[in-house]
Amino acid sequence: MVANVLPEGDLDQESRDRESSGRAWRMLALLSLAQLLGMSMWFAASAASPHFRSAWDLSVAQAGWLTTAVQLGFVAGTIVAAVFNLADLIPGRRYLAACALLAAAANAGLLVVGEFGTALALRFATGFFLAGVYPPGMKMVATWFRARRGFAIGTMVGALTVGNASPYLVDAIGGADPRFVVWSTSGGAVVAALMVAIGYRDGPYAFDRRPFSWGLVGTVLRHREWRLTTGGYLGHMWELYAFWTWVATFLAASSASRAGVPWTGGYSTTVKLAAFAAIAIGGLGCVWGGVVADRIGRERFAIRALLVSGTCSLLAGLFFGASALVLVPLVLVWGYFVIADSAQFSALVTEVSPSHAVGTALTVQVALGFLLTMLTIQIVPAIAEAAGWRWAFPLLVAGPSFGIWAMRTLMRARGQTSELVRSASAGP
Repeated sequence: MVANVLPEGDLDQESRDRESSGRAWRMLALLSLAQLLGMSMWFAASAASPHFRSAWDLSVAQAGWLTTAVQLGFVAGTIVAAVFNLADLIPGRRYLAACALLAAAANAGLLVVGEFGTALALRFATGFFLAGVYPPGMKMVATWFRARRGFAIGTMVGALTVGNASPYLVDAIGGADPRFVVWSTSGGAVVAALMVAIGYRDGPYAFDRRPFSWGLVGTVLRHREWRLTTGGYLGHMWELYAFWTWVATFLAASSASRAGVPWTGGYSTTVKLAAFAAIAIGGLGCVWGGVVADRIGRERFAIRALLVSGTCSLLAGLFFGASALVLVPLVLVWGYFVIADSAQFSALVTEVSPSHAVGTALTVQVALGFLLTMLTIQIVPAIAEAAGWRWAFPLLVAGPSFGIWAMRTLMRARGQTSELVRSASAGP
């Protein structure tokens, strides 16, 4: 097996030649499309939340639980996967395909439920099974790329980002009927499962496999470089899903404020399209981020992306109520950078973690990140209710600030490790 740790200068021409093969690019395209289709279910209920709010007489905070329940289910699914080493024991294509089918069934259940509690249970189940779609996908694409791993994972996460945005576009096209959103996203997940089950095979950089071990999670948690990488990821996630979940509401409330009327809870087609664009543009950010990070270093790129996105979270309050010609460009810049660094935290995990524990390391990282998102998804509307939507987003800057500290510390730690290795190799 090829080790996952990538010393500086070890990205040889042979790796680049392999990654330039048609099969490697076909696998990247397959996995990226599967992520786009599978993860489109994440915001299916959020995009149609005005319908559910009206049908079940929900507050804005309660409607937020339609997304928070997915986050909670995802965390539960990743914890189960981590404890039982599922991503390191079960072949990736079987694991991902089965979970995509189960998530599709849970998502489709929204069409037959008649009350809020059951809907939350189904959203939880959707998130639980999506835990077998996203983290394994990152490990699978890493088996095909080494020298361009940041670009490859960035491309896949970019496709996932467009998938997350797609319910807003589907809802804008399909009108007020939430069935159009639910059926289209569940159908996409079924297609993703079939694509992976039939077409995917592991690449030449497959990771080590060992028998099941209860201690594998502990092995990951004790690894300092993994902890610092995950610290950066947590700072990133503090901001990301709160922005994605509430950007449509923020835009709608801002538009109402500019018009001098109270916001009644609905989304205009313009707001839906703007929300789609603000999330989907992050797909381009992920691809661009992968190219730049492979060139200048993942930590350095993450610091720059966190700095820009954190600045946007502070500016959001100043631009609230402004013309759409001013506010929409701001959220587009924010949407571009808020996700641009995401894949690099995952790529770092594949590089710094023990080779036999990469799947579990990715899963634990993602579990902690999504656990944190549940807090900010609920804090944002609480602040908005107490002080107004103008002040709902600035608190998100705390995440990028912490992430920048973690990345700077990781840069020093990896530099010290490299120096120790060089000294040991040189001998006394």
